[in-house]
Amino acid sequence: MMITRFFVLSSCRPRRAAAALLACGVLLLTACGSTSDDSTSETSAAPDPGTGHLHGLGVDPADGTVYAAGHMGVFRLTGTEAIRVADRYQDTMGFTVSGPGTFLASGHPSLADRTATSPHLGLVRSTDAAKTWTTVSAAGEADFHSLQQAGQVLYGFDSQTSKVWASSDQGRTWDRRARLPIGDLAAHASAPQKVWATTANGLVFSGDGGRTFRSVPGAPDLAAIERPAPDAWVALGSGGKVLGSRDGRAWAPRGSLPSGAKPSLLTAVSPMHLLAADVGDTVYESKDGGRSWNVLHRADHESGDNH
Repeated sequence: MMITRFFVLSSCRPRRAAAALLACGVLLLTACGSTSDDSTSETSAAPDPGTGHLHGLGVDPADGTVYAAGHMGVFRLTGTEAIRVADRYQDTMGFTVSGPGTFLASGHPSLADRTATSPHLGLVRSTDAAKTWTTVSAAGEADFHSLQQAGQVLYGFDSQTSKVWASSDQGRTWDRRARLPIGDLAAHASAPQKVWATTANGLVFSGDGGRTFRSVPGAPDLAAIERPAPDAWVALGSGGKVLGSRDGRAWAPRGSLPSGAKPSLLTAVSPMHLLAADVGDTVYESKDGGRSWNVLHRADHESGDNH
């Protein structure tokens, strides 16, 4: 019997992904007509829809490869090409690299995944650089839009509950903490109880592991924030400005993304090695702490600012 699953898509998913979802619908029809028993194979004669809206960036310390996670899968960025990993199309959100070949993520299954039973993946882990994923926890419950590893503590912002979640056992169990609308999280292993977060109302800080937050006086409006070292913070502000701080409170300009690009993502591999993306899903790399940038990848879909 041919079974087709339908999920109600969350309003948090990008509206401008309609064209990509249409392409994925073609994949679904192809998958349903296939006699293959491999539910992870989603190959189709339809044109590849590309990355879709990007949700995360990272570098695998095993080989230095840059990865981009998006609405339509996980990709290796090689030269100017985005190469899909393992022919997978899952909507990969909250993407973070936690070790050599080891990635954490959340999101939603591909529309062509005949094994999916829920629209929310919960926390998933890959130990083979995104070729395969296994469920860790919260399947069908959580949709982490941000994940932040801080030593033995893992933080996540769940869009379903609008709460900060915290785990001290690699994401197997969670403590639900403060409720507030967060864009990005930053924390460091040197002081895992100290958490910074971007919100629509400005930068906020928690000194108790995300249980309570307070505003950071005088902080600029930030789109993304990272803490790559105990004494180093870096952030993206309005107009693509790159800002640096030594305490997470006082900020100074460093540079800007090319052409005043509107920022959406930031990953600090180290204080000097930064990855960023704009709302048009162009990916940039800096090796000098954000003072200058090179383009790693330009998206082939229409730009927009929806998440």
